[in-house]
Amino acid sequence: MVESVVLQAEMGDLESLATGLNLVWMLTVTFLIFFMHAGFAMLEAGQVRSKNVANQLTKNMLTWAVGILVFVAVGMGIANNVGTILGGGSGSSPLTQFGLDPSVEMAELLFSAVFAMTAATIVSGAVAGRAKLRAYVAYTFLLAAVIYPVVAAMVWYAPGAEAPLLESLGFDDFAGGMVVHGVGGVAGLTAAWIIGARMDKYGDDGSVNIIPGHSLTFAVLGTLILCFGWFGFNVGTAALVIDTGEFVLGDFAIVGRVAIVTALGMGLGALGASTVSLAMNGKVDTLYVANGMLAGLVGVTGPTDLITPVGAIAIGFLAGAQLPLVFKLVDETLKIDDVCAVFPVHGTAGMLGLLIYPLWSVEGTAIGSGVIAGGLLSIEASAFAPQFVGVATITIWTVVATAAVWGAFKLIGQARVTPDHERDGLDLAEHGVDTYPEFGQPDIAADGGHSSSVARTDGGEQPLRSDGGTTDGSEIEMVTAIIRPDRLGAVKQALAEVGAPSLTATNVSGRGSQPAKMGQWRGEEYTVDLHQKIKIECVVADIPADEVVDAIADAANTGEPGDGKIFVLPVADAYQVRTGKTGTEAI
Repeated sequence: MVESVVLQAEMGDLESLATGLNLVWMLTVTFLIFFMHAGFAMLEAGQVRSKNVANQLTKNMLTWAVGILVFVAVGMGIANNVGTILGGGSGSSPLTQFGLDPSVEMAELLFSAVFAMTAATIVSGAVAGRAKLRAYVAYTFLLAAVIYPVVAAMVWYAPGAEAPLLESLGFDDFAGGMVVHGVGGVAGLTAAWIIGARMDKYGDDGSVNIIPGHSLTFAVLGTLILCFGWFGFNVGTAALVIDTGEFVLGDFAIVGRVAIVTALGMGLGALGASTVSLAMNGKVDTLYVANGMLAGLVGVTGPTDLITPVGAIAIGFLAGAQLPLVFKLVDETLKIDDVCAVFPVHGTAGMLGLLIYPLWSVEGTAIGSGVIAGGLLSIEASAFAPQFVGVATITIWTVVATAAVWGAFKLIGQARVTPDHERDGLDLAEHGVDTYPEFGQPDIAADGGHSSSVARTDGGEQPLRSDGGTTDGSEIEMVTAIIRPDRLGAVKQALAEVGAPSLTATNVSGRGSQPAKMGQWRGEEYTVDLHQKIKIECVVADIPADEVVDAIADAANTGEPGDGKIFVLPVADAYQVRTGKTGTEAI
């Protein structure tokens, strides 16, 4: 009797230990997946223009803020109930998920929610630069409440049924290559098609204008954050560390293979995109490498538990290689303005991985031999048809549902901002902020508008003074110099040495004798004929202007075209704000 009680106690302790380990692992990877939102924010912010950065960051934050509430309150319940109905089961689940137990069930709910929010945030990158914030938030609400839950119900969730609908047909999607990324990519492409291209993307003759994003640094940082979080996304799906019924390894029995498949997909995606970029453009495009890493990860995400490492190498490379080709097709042939390339990164890459994985299935028949277990090919022929059916079903549902929502917004004039707001940038129009105020226009026009008198610098008549006189014989002069940014330090030192340390420096851009350069954005070349310069303004009174000019000229000279120019203008008067002094005493 005593031994029986002790045995029961030991079994209870083991079950509690197993449950605790499973929960710790599940929550750890859940937090890791949540951190991917930082990656999406940086990746998308880097690929949009500086005037739309705050809008893109805001959309990423609101995706989570709105989506988590809607998915917990409605979406998860719809997924469970729709899954049960489609799977032929009986019974129903509560629509609102607030009544779950505070341990395992709520942890599983949060785990499901971070997957849903990943699908939602992908869409924002496709419609960047022209979608109204309210329209995007409303679509996020509907995606988290209905569109994504229906897809998840067909593949993952069907309590009370033997299996979800598509799973019962043999469709496999382990970590969301199609359920999460495919939905996000297809929805993004559909929304971008419905809402239309940015106003300056395509010319009247159908030509494609290249619109570079404002920061490759942000884009690459976001990519690497996403890659880090992706280990939680794929490896985390192996959430059952210990089977609590038998006290043996659960999904962790394959966790090593899942991890190496994820890492290989990431690396080979970058190589695939690099190879095609080099073949197309003669250069390895940085953004294609970054996007290729993500495309490779998406490619192996769906079948990550079902493919051999050789399969990860093949699928990762192909997923990366298709990226430049599909982006070019969407951008130049279909004329759909997918700003952040969400369709080739998340859409076609996810489809590709799930459709061709049976060539390298761990459950297939090995063909050939290789140094990595599983052979060069390991074909599971019976899996092709179910994978095609699953991918097609999810694609059709996503296109129809997304087109209906954005089509309705467009019909009532709420899909995109006005042309004036688009030209000014969504940061100001939608949020009233300037992400980079130091490099933009001044916030206040102190003169109340444009001046009616224009200074002549071509040798014509001198400009009028406000007191009716002229500037002839002025003792105050302004020396304005346009120089290379890297010569600013030397010029400051030279001015200090001639006794004119006071100056104003401004970041400007312009063109003159310096030859234009060719830039590249996703492999497409564009002309850069506005060069970055520094404008220095130095007002002098008791120091001869020619000495200031000589000092600047000597310090700024490199002997190459583009060194800049110096202008000397008379100044009518000066006023020192602090002391009230005027004229030469104010200088």
